[in-house]
Amino acid sequence: MELKFRDYQAEIIKKATDIFLYGYSNFVYLAMEVRTGKTLTALGICSKLNAKNVLFITKKKAITSIEHDFYLLKSPYYLEVINYESLHKIHQTGWDVVICDESHSLGAFPRPNKRAKQVKEIFRRSTPYVLFLSGTPTPESYCQMYHQVYGVDNNPFSKYKNFYAFAKTHVNVTQRKINSMMINDYTKGLKSIMEAVDPFKISYTQKKAGFKTQTEEKVLYVELNTGTIKLINRLKKDRVLEGDGEILLADTGVKLMSKIHQLCSGTVKFESGNAMTVDFNKVNFIKKYFDNKKIAIFYKFTQEYKALKEVYGDNITNDLEEFKTTDKCIALQIVAGREGISLKEAEALVYYNIDFSATSYFQSRDRMTTKDRAYNKIYWIFSHNGIENDIYKAVVKKKDYTLSHFKRDSLDL
Repeated sequence: MELKFRDYQAEIIKKATDIFLYGYSNFVYLAMEVRTGKTLTALGICSKLNAKNVLFITKKKAITSIEHDFYLLKSPYYLEVINYESLHKIHQTGWDVVICDESHSLGAFPRPNKRAKQVKEIFRRSTPYVLFLSGTPTPESYCQMYHQVYGVDNNPFSKYKNFYAFAKTHVNVTQRKINSMMINDYTKGLKSIMEAVDPFKISYTQKKAGFKTQTEEKVLYVELNTGTIKLINRLKKDRVLEGDGEILLADTGVKLMSKIHQLCSGTVKFESGNAMTVDFNKVNFIKKYFDNKKIAIFYKFTQEYKALKEVYGDNITNDLEEFKTTDKCIALQIVAGREGISLKEAEALVYYNIDFSATSYFQSRDRMTTKDRAYNKIYWIFSHNGIENDIYKAVVKKKDYTLSHFKRDSLDL
């Protein structure tokens, strides 16, 4: 089977190629929503540019799918697909095109993160055409754009020697207090940032592509064991628990928030680094409620996967290919599974726990979407009176759940 481009993908390929060849730009930003075919479109652009050597940087779980699409396209160039964590292995030069998938992950500020620096070095050695791909270019702040593109020679912000110089023009810098110290807050980026990138950005939505998928979300509540509730209450009061050679310490607000978050889904990690499942009520509920259904489960903490394996046994996997080719359910950590993969084989998405990040909420819930799918069914499994519902209220409003939210929601602290 040979893949063919949809009409809108062919139009985007032409538009991007024109920007590269006639727009005096070394980069194009494909801001295409999930399931609209960013990967396929990017590979098609490389063909139009007559590229010989292409480097595709992505997340580990997406590598197999990208290589499969490349094989079906029968593209006439060499493609190397690598995950961001393996960038230190790239020493060769001569890349005609470098593709940065889920490029918003490069957008840390005010200082660049490690992967942004590594990508910049790859650009420096090859001076390639660069394709940035993301369905959510700046999920938390316009300022996330700066370090995504700063490695490209003629990017719109290249006249600024660093982020702080850039911020003087493009950021409404305020101050906030952290641990009794006032620090600069650079999150309020101005619209001028995106206006500067717009000539090099091609946006495309699911609606334009003809998607008609309706997403139905349902929250289901589970009662925790009495013993788990007592642990949570004691931890709130004493901030430390000891027993069986292990210590559970919550001596800061951040630690207390994290420990309660863990316990509300039935697991806990001790100061030693060991972890255990203290309450299987959520897992047992999921197994019973979705019995005989092929589902995809998102979890937050590593111990939660171990709890799922203990209940599901061999009927659950964390391997995407095994999920696609068998009747097994799949369990993925939210951050690892929220981008670059399709879970279209699932009858429903089930959240064993919820992440503090609004980005995780909006990206992960779209993993089942396809152009021909009418409904997405999403289930959130929350503990009764637990922290999860408070987190949910924040992230659906595109706000990360922070310590200040936690303190506000826990008036007895």
